[in-house]
Amino acid sequence: MAEMWRSPQMVPRFVGFLSSFLQRVAETNDALWIHGGGGVPPCHHKVTVFHGLSKPGITVASYLERIFTYANCSPSCYVVAYIYLDRFSRRQPLVAVTSLTVHRLLITSVMVAAKFMDDVCYNNAFFAKVGGVSTLEMNFLERDFLFGLGFRLNVTPSVFGSYCAHLKREMLLEFPSPPLHCFLSDEEPSSASAVASAAGHQHQTQLAV
Repeated sequence: MAEMWRSPQMVPRFVGFLSSFLQRVAETNDALWIHGGGGVPPCHHKVTVFHGLSKPGITVASYLERIFTYANCSPSCYVVAYIYLDRFSRRQPLVAVTSLTVHRLLITSVMVAAKFMDDVCYNNAFFAKVGGVSTLEMNFLERDFLFGLGFRLNVTPSVFGSYCAHLKREMLLEFPSPPLHCFLSDEEPSSASAVASAAGHQHQTQLAV
């Protein structure tokens, strides 16, 4: 899997891929959740600590590159953060990844992954500074994210390998169109096609990523 991490700018290819992918998902979900398209009224939103009042001025790509540059997390943290986002989305279907939530979900998932995976990592105050939020807000983000996950943080080698394989396949395809269901379920590693085929159902489109 070493080729997943190569990049001329020394930023792992996966980091660039993940940012591009999440940007597409956020834009797609904006139409469904923020603007009320696709039969999902804005009044049905669940407003949480992950929601900003307005769309941040920094792009998802620049934001994730900033996290990669300053957080000094191991590359595996970004795969684990991706897994956490999947688990969170499945458990909290009303907290969609949109332009108002994607940045906070990213900084929180990476921080939680770094704490779980790396022997040494920065504290909440540092991640808050990297993410452009206050330390108090970072604390609330972490708390709500952990509760949203049901504190299910363990990632087995087989689950990690399944996600890596799935990500590698999707990187090769370069996502010609942004599917609303993009994760390989860690409960059913072989069901990616079944997940994708359900994209037309309204209750399924509420998945954040």
